[in-house]
Amino acid sequence: MRKNTTFDVSPGQRQLFLDDYGIARIEHLTRTMHRPDKKGAVIRPNLECGETAFQTRSAPAWDPEAAVYKLWIITSTDIPGVAGTIYVESEDGLHWHKPVLRQKEFKGSLENNFVTLDPALEWPENAIMNVVYDPNDTDPARCFKGLAQCSIREPIASPDGIHWCKLDTPPIPSSDESNLSYDQQGQKFLATVKHGGPHGRSVFLSTSTDFMRWTEPELIFHADDEDQHLGRENIDTRLSNPHMQSLILRSELDSYNVDVYNMSVFAYEGLYIGLPAMYHSAGPVPNYPNTFGFHLVQLVCSRDLRTWRRLGNRRPFIEASPLGAGAYDLTQLLPPSAPVRRDDELWFYYTGLKYRASSHYVGTYPDGEIVPIPGLDRDQGAICLALLRRDGFVSLDAGEQSGMFTTQPFELSGTILFVNLDATKGTLAVEALDGGGSIVATSADLNGDLPQGKVVWTQGSLADLQGRLVHLRFTLRNGSFYSYWIEE
Repeated sequence: MRKNTTFDVSPGQRQLFLDDYGIARIEHLTRTMHRPDKKGAVIRPNLECGETAFQTRSAPAWDPEAAVYKLWIITSTDIPGVAGTIYVESEDGLHWHKPVLRQKEFKGSLENNFVTLDPALEWPENAIMNVVYDPNDTDPARCFKGLAQCSIREPIASPDGIHWCKLDTPPIPSSDESNLSYDQQGQKFLATVKHGGPHGRSVFLSTSTDFMRWTEPELIFHADDEDQHLGRENIDTRLSNPHMQSLILRSELDSYNVDVYNMSVFAYEGLYIGLPAMYHSAGPVPNYPNTFGFHLVQLVCSRDLRTWRRLGNRRPFIEASPLGAGAYDLTQLLPPSAPVRRDDELWFYYTGLKYRASSHYVGTYPDGEIVPIPGLDRDQGAICLALLRRDGFVSLDAGEQSGMFTTQPFELSGTILFVNLDATKGTLAVEALDGGGSIVATSADLNGDLPQGKVVWTQGSLADLQGRLVHLRFTLRNGSFYSYWIEE
């Protein structure tokens, strides 16, 4: 029976430093938010086939039976008013194939990869917006689960991610944005949907344990006054930068607003991480909600899905790319539902659009004249990839002066301590302390770039401390420390 402690270090679960959970004392260490490394577009539209822009609100799902990643993409075409969802798959996450599904006629042919609930339905009724893979469902016809339609969110299920049916359950109320993830440890589905709230678009959460009974959407995240203040800075900075995609031609900004266009929420190592796409409206308010503007994706975290901690001083986790390098993510960026873990990396597949999707213009003069973007092309949006070190959202950093932090007491269960550390020019040392604060084990110094560094003990060992309350004290010099965990 576990002793009464508020801090639990379960075997195998990594302890990150996005918040102060489990930290009793910290000295001379700074927190640093890290941005993923952009790799560019990995799934581009085929202009010859009539595709013009790709978006996704899903993460690639690994199908263990088919041994492929599967992804669902919202597709715009060169036929006005004709759009839909396409299905693609990949063995390595980089090279994506478009299998012929013969489900929907496009330009007089069924030789395409459009996937639909009902071929008789048109956009947006046939839209498959969000998909996750559920390895725990005993019904093979329901191992893929999703939300369909743009104006509401209808729960749907599939045996393979290709052939879908609606479930006999009420839809989740929502506007035209949503995200979906599956908390496998908590066995709970998390649907973030869009409704109006403070400062405009806001994030509401609906959850389910069986994908049939959903909670009433509850407001969990919205823009605030600080977002408006910082938003004005972000807009001014962008408008003054000639290397960024143009937004408006007017010399003065009459009005602006910052709200939350979309937010993914996913479980990660004992906490929840959110990626809110903060929409910076830089156009006249009468054009709301489809004003001229851009997105910056921020990073937030929560322990209860209700109280969210803003990370990195609200600076972008993913921001728009500059002109000139052939990038797609110039203006509009939408996050996926979750990253894909590949060994010691997290792969983020996100939407990158060159222009504001709903209005491909620079600005509108007071008399209503629309000013098009010079050189507007048909190749407008793609699925982009960015890579982050596993656990690499936030690190504790030290320079020449050593820094230290001590954990809160926890009941030790496990014999091997691992760290995720980058100390190629420095060191990390670990001490285990008993409940009275006495040192009972001391490690050798660790150095190098160690995504899975095993701690070697020179005095004592964790094996001697099983079932006892212990603290761990880490001392870092010239390095970045991302996480630690204990294995049995």
